[in-house]
Amino acid sequence: MNISIIPSNLFYRYRHKKETRDLPKFQGKPDSHPFDRDDLYEVLPMLEAVMDELDCQDGEILEKIEEAMLMKMPGFINTREQVFDFLVDFAKQRGML
Repeated sequence: MNISIIPSNLFYRYRHKKETRDLPKFQGKPDSHPFDRDDLYEVLPMLEAVMDELDCQDGEILEKIEEAMLMKMPGFINTREQVFDFLVDFAKQRGML
């Protein structure tokens, strides 16, 4: 589906860490690199991948997933792969589809 999310689609505002902007981002599993949930350049590709996996374009679902990432996701979940799995499972368990 290749969802494209722009910063204005997001409910929360994130830091633009320019030093990480050009580093490789989440492309899918496996990916054991650390995930920075406060960096826009990490958040956008992650949320796009989750929404693609869910085959969903609903802005309300995006907002709930974003909120789960920031407010409900435990701190011990810290790799990109773990974040992806948590967010997809969260959406499916909550019947968001």
